[in-house]
Amino acid sequence: MDASSLDFLKKLLHSPAPSGYEGPIQDVVREFAGEFADEVTTDLHGNVIAAVNPKAERRVMFAGHCDQIGLLVQYIDDDGYLWANLIGGWDIQMLLGQNMQVHTTSGPIHGVIARKAIHLLTPDERKTVPEIKDLWIDIGAKNGEEARKLVAIGDPVTFELGFRPMLNNLASAPGMDNRVGVWVVMEALRQVSQKSPEVGVFSVSTVQEEIGLRGAKTSAYSIQPEVGIAVDVTHATDCPAVSKQENGDIKVGGGPVVYRGPNVNPVVFSSLKSLADEHEIDCQINGISRPAGNDANAMQLNQGGMATGIVALPNRYMHSPVEVISLDDLEQAARLLAEFCLAINDQTDFTP
Repeated sequence: MDASSLDFLKKLLHSPAPSGYEGPIQDVVREFAGEFADEVTTDLHGNVIAAVNPKAERRVMFAGHCDQIGLLVQYIDDDGYLWANLIGGWDIQMLLGQNMQVHTTSGPIHGVIARKAIHLLTPDERKTVPEIKDLWIDIGAKNGEEARKLVAIGDPVTFELGFRPMLNNLASAPGMDNRVGVWVVMEALRQVSQKSPEVGVFSVSTVQEEIGLRGAKTSAYSIQPEVGIAVDVTHATDCPAVSKQENGDIKVGGGPVVYRGPNVNPVVFSSLKSLADEHEIDCQINGISRPAGNDANAMQLNQGGMATGIVALPNRYMHSPVEVISLDDLEQAARLLAEFCLAINDQTDFTP
């Protein structure tokens, strides 16, 4: 990954985007896509849609959701502690002992979430997983008056953002789910822009996937694509305690995962697999026996139907502050999507 592409990824990972508060990250996407796209628009929902050859009759849509799980400030008590509700699907244990950022109108404020020290927990408390109502955010305020001057009800909260390189071209960060998908769809569009695609290609940084695939529904309705590919993370199984028998044999660094199953058009799958073989792009194959929990679910059911594919990035420790991905997998995925677009011509038929 060259310096410019890595810089784009780091900017994505340093931008807060809990569902419903995706503005800062979309600024990053608009800036990047504006350098090569023929058209960059933002709809009323907040989806950023970057297009190459947008006037073409046939249209392809790539979707990578930019939002992440988060919290929302619900109450500020008189001692200055913040109480929050969940945005998206959380394992509450991931919150204990974490550095957090409260994203206010005047900028981020550092805070922490913890609970009373182990010395003070009763035997029953030590065995019990707390609920969100049992946890508070400490920003160091002296009292409620000071806290309320800085924080407003409804302010979003995320893990402390950042990017941490690891061995073997891996990296960890909160929000890899799904900043990596946004990076892939925009990088694929950049590569396509250097060629002459016969189709219109629309890469979308979709909003509110974590609370119901909402941005994919609205953007797909507006674009009306014939074919679409959702790019998201998937569970890597190359670490302890994750079952390969239940989830497939998926390795971080083994290449993007191309899915097959009822949520995937069989012609799209075959095309992606053939192109990966032809262009020597590493990929892994996995199956999904139900409608996906990502944007492909909504895309497949758009209007009269869309020929849908799923390309996923292996991710260890999803929905945690230490999600791990391979930068090599991202590059391979972007190449695969670009080749997919460039292979479509007048003779291409996605009818099963």
